[in-house]
Amino acid sequence: MDEIKKVKVTPKDFFLWLGSMVALYVSAVSLILLVHQYITYFFPSPLDYGDAYSGTFRFAIASLIVFFPLYIVLTRMVHQDIRRVPEKKELWVRKWLVVITLFVAGLTIAGDLVALVNTFLNGELTIRFALKALVIFVVLGSAFWYYLEELRGKWEREENNSKIIGGIVTLIVLITVIGGFFIIGSPQSQRSIRLDQERVYNLQNIQYQVTYYWQQKQKLPTEIADLEDPLMGFVAPRDPETGVMYVYEVIDAMSFKLCADFALPSQTPKNSVPVRAEMQNENWQHEKGQKCFERTIDPELFPPSTQPSKAFMR
Repeated sequence: MDEIKKVKVTPKDFFLWLGSMVALYVSAVSLILLVHQYITYFFPSPLDYGDAYSGTFRFAIASLIVFFPLYIVLTRMVHQDIRRVPEKKELWVRKWLVVITLFVAGLTIAGDLVALVNTFLNGELTIRFALKALVIFVVLGSAFWYYLEELRGKWEREENNSKIIGGIVTLIVLITVIGGFFIIGSPQSQRSIRLDQERVYNLQNIQYQVTYYWQQKQKLPTEIADLEDPLMGFVAPRDPETGVMYVYEVIDAMSFKLCADFALPSQTPKNSVPVRAEMQNENWQHEKGQKCFERTIDPELFPPSTQPSKAFMR
């Protein structure tokens, strides 16, 4: 009987608890990041630009999809293990990891409250900041409460309540993840966005080469193929999806247009400002389908060159 009470930590015990805690930390941080991005999206700041939040959205969603189910499975396994062998409640790895989790959660909550009060005293408290602070408090506060009860052995005794809490948290995470797809779009739409970005980059590259060509020869090329130069290493880019050559047409001695077929409308920054007249040549906003961009070379900005120079290439 004495041997049963002194259960040793096996490699299985160690990695189950360690894996459970790592999955918890990643899931909690990812959930906080994801909800923060919701707040950023619905309460934009003048300092936000474009879809800067989408990368964090994708990372947080991917992390939750992988680590949260792992956390649920590992937590269920360690609880079942303790129900089979109650003495495993005394394992040092369990106590240490749970206490460390409580310490980290408590310290972060305290820091969150300090930041909230400090911001309020400075008169800089905004709804956006307050909501983000509240998210940290709720997520980490819930984790703190759960693992405080874990340390007391509550969830081994009350299996049904443990399952109910797990179901509620799973539902919250599921709704949060699904909602993220409505903002960043499906994987297919993300692929289309990246392809459109590549098309814009290609058109910008061609525009630069046309301008450089005019500076060197004081005339516009008749077709894109005229820009290709083995010596300079420039090869005219093609559509990344279809492989079709981009449309290039000369309008007059100083003007030309470039056209491409886009999969989606361009992502307009929420806080963008109207394009000034002198910046029209840098306006690459587009709708879905074919879009042509007319460009006029300004000799004052791009004076004819008397000596050859190296063209910029990707």
